[in-house]
Amino acid sequence: MDIIISTSSGKPIYEQITDQITSAILTGSLAEGEQLPSIRALANSLRVSAITTKRAYADLEAAGLIETVPGKGSFVAGGNAELIREEQMREVEALMARAVERGRTLSLTDEELTEMLALVLE
Repeated sequence: MDIIISTSSGKPIYEQITDQITSAILTGSLAEGEQLPSIRALANSLRVSAITTKRAYADLEAAGLIETVPGKGSFVAGGNAELIREEQMREVEALMARAVERGRTLSLTDEELTEMLALVLE
């Protein structure tokens, strides 16, 4: 599992870890039942505090993405990937709605907005 931490990012490190593990689960890079590195092992490999990785794992567990089995470790949970994908799609829809609202305040037509989206998609 490759996690890249950016010190210049405005995002806290635990969020960067959480986002990248979430993405790996949603894309299938991490399969259901697959064991994650221990908190300490991940902290050492990323050269961050164990408290930071513990927070990331706690957030992932709270979201239902991973399950922790005492004495055995943390594993990718099953069945929740589709729910998370739906939530992320709602977030994208909300961002698109904000963009349309902003376009409306500039008196952009539907055709202009559609053309702008097509350009962005390229």
